[in-house]
This record gives sequence, structure tokens and C-alpha cells, in this order.
Amino acid sequence: MLIYPTMELLDGRCVTLEKGRLEEPQIWHVDPVEKAKEFAAAGAEWMHLTDFNAIQGDDSNREIVEEIIRSVGIPVQLGGGMRSRENIESWIDKGAGRVVVGTLAALDPTLVAELAKQHPDQIVLAVDVWQGQVMTEGWRESGAFEPESYIAAFGTAPFAGIIVTDIDSDMSDLEAQLGLISGLAAAAQSPVIASGVVRGADDISRLKYIHNISGALVGRALFRKSLSLEEALEVAQPQPEPVAEFI
Repeated sequence: MLIYPTMELLDGRCVTLEKGRLEEPQIWHVDPVEKAKEFAAAGAEWMHLTDFNAIQGDDSNREIVEEIIRSVGIPVQLGGGMRSRENIESWIDKGAGRVVVGTLAALDPTLVAELAKQHPDQIVLAVDVWQGQVMTEGWRESGAFEPESYIAAFGTAPFAGIIVTDIDSDMSDLEAQLGLISGLAAAAQSPVIASGVVRGADDISRLKYIHNISGALVGRALFRKSLSLEEALEVAQPQPEPVAEFI
């Protein structure tokens, strides 16, 4: 299972949010580019980056995001404000390893399915769930979609992954989150990446045995230092099968 060390940017600073509330960010006083390089130095194969300004139509983080993509040394899975074919393909051209699409997928699912076919292993579907409904506009608007039927509507579109976030639980009810994510993973045609469920090493241990979970975003725990990236990567590795000894 892949661990995606996760960075969230707001006004050029690393932040974490409670239930998506942009007005109450927890600010981390670290340099975003240097922090991204630390992820790579620790052994991460990928990192995930969300630009909260871009979600609001503000491109003020663009230079920082471009520098991270250019200099970090591992592929970047980038989300935030991907509302058009032109924007998505522009970031792919700039070197983003994958682009995460949320709101556009709800507004124009045919286009997003087409993009997934045109850019194999580079389009990731974001499914953010609040009280049983898929949310759009950076968790600010509820769509009239249940997550199971929403994912099913994309059929066999070859997404690189589907990021599932249970906003409602938001770390407070891990059992409910795991139930939602495992249920969606069992039905999904693409591998599922769990978001918002890793508080410590034990959570990774549980996730890696759930069918069709290919990875987990880990952000808040790394910044709060309740989990080191090295430990997360080690726990996520598959355990060797026991081999019988013959005498």
C-alpha cells in the first residue's frame, strides 16, 4: 500500500483544516518546498498536494506548486481548482504526476471519463462525502449524489485512483470512516486511496488489509508528529508470507 505524505497549501503556507473549514486553518511554520523534499528524502514514492487557494479560483500558490513539482524528486498528485480540460492538461504538461478532479467530475462526468482514457494513470477522482452525499466546490456544496451510485456512474473509466474522504467523521469516528471507505472500495472499479483516516501506525495496519485500498493520504499526523513518515512507510509494506520449514 502506498503512503502519500500530504501537504495542503493556503496563502503560501502549509495548513491543516478541521472539516474543511478554510476560515480556521491550523498553520504550520515550515517551508513548503523544503518540507516536500523531506518527504522524498524519507523514502516516499509519491506525495499529495492540495492547493486551497486554487479551489477558490486564486492562483497565488502557482509558483510554489510549480517549484515543488519541479524540484522535489518524486511524482506529485495535485488537487485543487481543476475545473477545466485546459487546466488539467496544463498541470500534466507542467509535470504533475497525477491530477485530482472533484467538482468537474460532478458537473461534466463524460469529460472527466474521457480525460481518464486520454491520460492513463494520471486522473484521480475525488469523492468527498458529507452525511451520505458527495460534496463539491471544496466541500462547500452538497450534490444530489450518493457515493456508491456516483462512483458506479463512471463505470470502467480508467482512473489512476479514487480518493475517498468522509468529511462527516473527520477523524472523530474511525470505525464509521473505515466502514464507508471499505464499502466503496469493494464496489469500485479503480483502486481507492483513503483520506483522513490515519492518526497513527495502527490505522495504516488496518487499512492495508482492506480489499482494493491501494494507498492512504497522511498529512495531519505527520505535521503533528504523532506519526513519522518513515514509520508510516514501513508499516505500509506487505508482510512476508510465512514459509514452512521442512526438516
